[in-house]
Amino acid sequence: MNKPVGVLALQGAFQKHIDMLSASGVPAHIVRQPDELYDCSALIIPGGESTTISLLIQKNGLYEPIKAFAQDHPVMGVCAGMIMMATEVDDDRVKPLGLIPFKALRNHYGRQVHSFTADIKLNFDSNGDEFQAHFIRAPGMENLHSDIEVLAKYDDEIVMIRYGRHLALSFHPELTSDNRIHQYWLGMHDASMQDDEEHTVHAIAR
Repeated sequence: MNKPVGVLALQGAFQKHIDMLSASGVPAHIVRQPDELYDCSALIIPGGESTTISLLIQKNGLYEPIKAFAQDHPVMGVCAGMIMMATEVDDDRVKPLGLIPFKALRNHYGRQVHSFTADIKLNFDSNGDEFQAHFIRAPGMENLHSDIEVLAKYDDEIVMIRYGRHLALSFHPELTSDNRIHQYWLGMHDASMQDDEEHTVHAIAR
């Protein structure tokens, strides 16, 4: 990996993602301004307060740069970050980035006092070991595009999805020592980089 993975650090639990990346031997780069995206090979939009994150993305001039970045780089959105990745949100105060075609439902699982932990199955893990998922003011999903791949459910509701090179999830994987989700996303990142290199080689050869 030539460039570090960016972590949007405007508000929320961004440090936990940096720690998770570091534990996996992956360099991380804090992103607060548009030009800092140029130093990144991928981006994590962490959890936090979605209305605040939405306002700060716009205030810091990051809205269009993140959308442009996501056209060629993997993005992972967690909880509030998942809300930001949607094309539609059930709250007019949030201006989503429109990176994945679905509707996000804020506080779908209740407020802070309704937070909980549950064991879920990750569809991409062939070993079948359950993942301890932390749901904190967790959002929900509906109106998913047919091209979206469902990677995890809780109580028959979708809580983790993949769309091309992007990942979005309702819960917080960074609050555990289990790095399977980050590793899976980083594997998607590496595959994406390899595809881009192959396309470049083919273009030059023409």
